[in-house]
Amino acid sequence: MRYPDGGGLTGGQRAQRQRVRFQAAEMFAAGLNPPQVARALRVSRKSACAWHASWREGGMDALRSKGPSGVASRMRPSWRAWLARTLDEGPAAHGWVEDQRWTLARISVLVARRFHVRFSRPQLSRILREMGFSVQVPVHRAAERDEKQVARWREETWARVERR
Repeated sequence: MRYPDGGGLTGGQRAQRQRVRFQAAEMFAAGLNPPQVARALRVSRKSACAWHASWREGGMDALRSKGPSGVASRMRPSWRAWLARTLDEGPAAHGWVEDQRWTLARISVLVARRFHVRFSRPQLSRILREMGFSVQVPVHRAAERDEKQVARWREETWARVERR
């Protein structure tokens, strides 16, 4: 299964799906058939039939979550702690003095130098998101910005658009 952000389910989302499967098991035990369960839980018939087959063979344990899918990340917890401390120090502390922005390319070089492991940029971006970092947008406004025109646009054009 593919997800738009390139990742899988979070722990909370896996737990929620497991609760739905357990509700289905209770309904199967009460005598409902898979199409009835699918309608009641608003899931596909295919899922309900697969859950029913698993439930018949292995009971509730067969419907338990198997944890995150895929290969475990090579980024170890101790590496993540080091990376968080290092990013807080800033790029200049590690040789990038031309500007004070961390880029995925720079972070990738930093990790490769320290741990001799290369992560792809999408993978590194996912790791940073998991660590609580986010993409930062510059706070500078365009020099050409005319506040009077912006205010007039909000009052006239936006008011018309909003009424529709």
